[in-house]
Amino acid sequence: MSAPTSTVTCGIDIGGTKIAGAVVDAGGIVVAESRVTSPATDPDAIGAAVAGLVTELSTAMPQGHPVSAVGVGAAGYIDADRSTVLFAPNIAWRDEPLGADLARRTGLPVVIENDANAAAWGEFRYGAGGDVDDQLMVTVGTGVGGGVIIDGRLLRGAFGVAAEIGHLCIVPEGRLCGCGNRGCLEQYGSGSALVREAREAAAGSSLLARELVDRAGGDPAAITGPLITQAAQEGDRFAVEQLERIGHWLGHGIASLVAVLDPAVIVIGGGVSEAGDLLLDPIRETFEHELTGRGYRPQAEIRRAQLGNRAGVIGAADLARV
Repeated sequence: MSAPTSTVTCGIDIGGTKIAGAVVDAGGIVVAESRVTSPATDPDAIGAAVAGLVTELSTAMPQGHPVSAVGVGAAGYIDADRSTVLFAPNIAWRDEPLGADLARRTGLPVVIENDANAAAWGEFRYGAGGDVDDQLMVTVGTGVGGGVIIDGRLLRGAFGVAAEIGHLCIVPEGRLCGCGNRGCLEQYGSGSALVREAREAAAGSSLLARELVDRAGGDPAAITGPLITQAAQEGDRFAVEQLERIGHWLGHGIASLVAVLDPAVIVIGGGVSEAGDLLLDPIRETFEHELTGRGYRPQAEIRRAQLGNRAGVIGAADLARV
């Protein structure tokens, strides 16, 4: 392990199935990392698991480079003080004082941030948005998330819960979303939507889906997002069309967001972004077609994220330093 530069902090990314952690130096370089299973239904067990991970990572550091603070990215609504998890959809947190709990357990300053915000900050500081001051990041995974950087600052809003991009309404009275509303972007432009539409077509005996069903062992219910991406990359026209469909929905939502935010760069991350231009090209096409004032204004560039699965821990670690 090479010696880190300057102060090091620990970034933690808490998900529904795993907790990832890394020690990150001031240059955004990961110098140690580890992960554990997430006990998502037990808040006390989550706190203990995070504290154990911080201890493990801290002891891996060379002498003279102690961890100075901890940044935590968590999927949920985080209060304006970056300490309390107001609500988390997939983890048993309701008004959970996570920051104070982890500070007590670790003996270190702790900052809590929404996980998509942390990933957006990581890409802004050390990844695809590193050359601009205004960035919109859209993460496309099981749902749709993201974060917004304006004038070099993370947009958090009055109550800390800004940039819930996936819950922009794009189809009034559309599909019911897990948030309780209808027509949200993530019901049409997420990895879950990608799989749902492909399975429905395959279960309906679509001849176009035959090759994809064969890849899934003959069972439409076994179709997954990575399987669709792989098939599309190998030229399966049906799989390509499924990625195009969610890309067009995402381009539609992004055009609306850009009309308000006017970023210089739009970064596309999350697991589905592994499809590369098979996803990005239809996003770009719809975005260019629907952008307000198109042809008479500078147009933001759409880029693929650079940091991959590390964006969250790198961003969280850096936010602990800010």
